[in-house]
Amino acid sequence: MLYYLYEYLTNHGIHVPGLGMLKYISFRAGMAVLFSLIIALIYGKRVINYLRTKQMGELVRDLGLDGQKQKEGTPTMGGLIIILATIIPVLLFTRITNVYIVLLLVSMLWMGAIGFLDDYLKKIKKNKDGLSGKFKIVGQVGLGLIVGITMYFHPDITVKRKYADAKVVNRNNVEQNFMPTEKITVSTVPFAKNNEFDYSGILFWMNDKDAHEWAWIVFIPIVIFIVTAVSNGANITDGIDGLAAGTSVVILLTLALFAYLSGNIIFADYLNIMFLPNMGETTIFAVAMVGAVIGFFWYNTYPAQVFMGDTGSLMLGGVIAVLAIILRKELLIPVLCGIFLIENLSVMLQVLVFKYRKKKYGLEYAQNNRLFKMSPLHHHYQKEGFHESKIVNRMIIIGVILAIVCLITLKMR
Repeated sequence: MLYYLYEYLTNHGIHVPGLGMLKYISFRAGMAVLFSLIIALIYGKRVINYLRTKQMGELVRDLGLDGQKQKEGTPTMGGLIIILATIIPVLLFTRITNVYIVLLLVSMLWMGAIGFLDDYLKKIKKNKDGLSGKFKIVGQVGLGLIVGITMYFHPDITVKRKYADAKVVNRNNVEQNFMPTEKITVSTVPFAKNNEFDYSGILFWMNDKDAHEWAWIVFIPIVIFIVTAVSNGANITDGIDGLAAGTSVVILLTLALFAYLSGNIIFADYLNIMFLPNMGETTIFAVAMVGAVIGFFWYNTYPAQVFMGDTGSLMLGGVIAVLAIILRKELLIPVLCGIFLIENLSVMLQVLVFKYRKKKYGLEYAQNNRLFKMSPLHHHYQKEGFHESKIVNRMIIIGVILAIVCLITLKMR
């Protein structure tokens, strides 16, 4: 809103000293992260106290883990802190009519609502199972449809790719190094020289015109799968104090940098990457969420004063997935969100190996010879005797390494 105020005053010949800074994405991004961090730190405590008075405490199942029962009664639904602290600076400092900002806000509120309903059923209605798994899937699929359809059909979502010989086209006017604006389902392939992949290529039996026209048949289901997988991965990762929040900060910072570089034609030209018009504004959203998650992390580190609940974990995973998709970096998700992936895989492998051993050797053998002592993976290390803080810190370090690998892809062509 402040950007529109600046535009309005400027167009009417009114010049307020310092207000011109609002035209710079870097300044608005800095202000957004500062505001979100302050809001989360100051009002986070009030939200926690409110949740405590409403008896929104966590009901902890006895899994035989050290220190587990002491967490009984810790307020949950802390994801509300992240949502509140993100939305306010986003509304203040972004061009809120930008299609990407609208899409990200819808994603945050959509997944936050699904998680809130799950937490509400568990804590208020005392339904220990919460929202049925199939309804969560329906919600995730619904968001995937919204994102996929918007990405494919909205006229403002376009790309500009560089000419193959762009290095000799024009260095004084970098825009001439790029092809005309295109409306295509193209993504970035990491670790490859010719690193652009068009989903229409999957429809290889069609001619080029028909393949581009029907690419949505492939693209939208893939978007749905990504949104569902990443949001579930974040949800599973949220099992010990600070783990989901800490790893999400690293991921969001990386995506914020990708957004800034992809939305700036000079950097896009220098790094030989696709230029994404109107993408720069998403930098502000991403860093605002970084500030909000760090502010939440202040209260979520061991021993946690609040848990994010499904309100936060499903929302974080959903927003991360949507950010990666709109940035055309979804193929980097297995690396960038490697912690989420490992946690997800540990659960699936635990179940598959148990079923296999039960069928082949019997129930008793399967129960006594599990692949992991407990899944998800962070619980396995707890059973091994590692303290929660050590597990979280080491997983964040691994997340940083994975983020650096993803950033290196900017120069690996």
